[in-house]
Amino acid sequence: MPFNDHEILETVRMFELETLDIRTTTLGINLLDCADPDLEATCEKIYAKIVHHARHLVATANSITADYGIPIVNKRIATTPIALVAAACGSRDLVPIARAMDAAARECGVDFIGGFTAYVYKGLSNADRALMESIPGALAETERVCSSVALASTRAGINMDAAARFSELVLETARLTASRGGLGCAKLVCFANAVEDNPFVAGAHIGVGEAETVVNVGVSGPGVVRSALARLSPDADLLAVAETVKRTAFKITRMGELVGREAARRLGTSFGIVDISLAPTPAQGDSISDILELIGVDRTGAPGTTVALALLTDAIKKGGAMASSSVGGLSGAFIPVSEDSGMIAAVRDGALSLAKLEAMTSVCSVGLDMVAVPGDTPAATILGIIADEMAIGMVNHKTTAVRIIPVPGKGPGETVEWGGLLGTAIVQDPGKFSCARLFARGGRVPAPIQSYRN
Repeated sequence: MPFNDHEILETVRMFELETLDIRTTTLGINLLDCADPDLEATCEKIYAKIVHHARHLVATANSITADYGIPIVNKRIATTPIALVAAACGSRDLVPIARAMDAAARECGVDFIGGFTAYVYKGLSNADRALMESIPGALAETERVCSSVALASTRAGINMDAAARFSELVLETARLTASRGGLGCAKLVCFANAVEDNPFVAGAHIGVGEAETVVNVGVSGPGVVRSALARLSPDADLLAVAETVKRTAFKITRMGELVGREAARRLGTSFGIVDISLAPTPAQGDSISDILELIGVDRTGAPGTTVALALLTDAIKKGGAMASSSVGGLSGAFIPVSEDSGMIAAVRDGALSLAKLEAMTSVCSVGLDMVAVPGDTPAATILGIIADEMAIGMVNHKTTAVRIIPVPGKGPGETVEWGGLLGTAIVQDPGKFSCARLFARGGRVPAPIQSYRN
């Protein structure tokens, strides 16, 4: 569908005044043919294949920005889950593979590489266990590598043994990166119903059903949606609010698909999906919280916040589906607490609690994201937080995730500065009551019944 003059001028305004951007152009690379019985050979193959396919990614993205005037903020790589690739070598220490991924990412000039990943929602293979045990070392020793673990799904239930071990690994990762405020945990996420074409870190990876290489694009425009709602009459009803968001998402999605298809053409690969997710930044005017408050709550976290977020997320998905047949990934609204200036303020003001955040995750795109807790939080408490979030995803047939950061040496109400996109976190109080007996039980939470959905 061609663009008319009005749409072109409107898009220019979105870029210049409303912080619209392509948040990430992510090249997915299938690494299954890098499997080798020898670990060193596996690492060499992984490095060589990533560099071969991604060596022109940054230059290509920059050339699209120069030609079209469209800002492309991040250039990233996603790989096949490394637990699948590493199975052939049988090594119990997969940190060398993380180093190879990191070196390849550095050589290609990308900011992050995702795919240090395992799917364990029903059980663990030897390679899955090796990958999980390697996570703390891998994230401490690398700069660009991101890791994810799929702990639950609607069809399989929740692997509580794996979730319990993951909780301990979160604490170990925080300890190993204590000098950086537990920053390693910002590159680590767990999922229920993980999405296999997600271009956003820390969960970016590509599934076994993907092509040899594929370009997936993540578009973000909280500032554009905020500006559209600010121009709407304050007397407009909620249907008008939803329609405004939907139309804005439609325009953003069209632009994202244009960039994705052009990037794929220039790289000589296939275009996958455009993920139309409102992903905030710490910059003023680029906040999901601001949008929720424009819809009608005094402060994010107040009663009414969850329904406002549900309206926003649904309208974004509808607008994206109208604009493209290639919408995928997560698509909706992200609520990473430390990366959103409005969310940070809401936590500081006491409006947004951990409990309210959990309620909001039942209707948003992902889940508890970039949540800081005290560094001495017990593993059992972290398990409880993760398991609750996995249950929301499992029962509601949706993707949910947890990216939780125990900040060494910090307590509730204290602040940690990570800078850049990761922003500022106010350490939240997970409460004084424990679920240690739940932690001790282990086993698996069975999948919900599929025959009766009400």
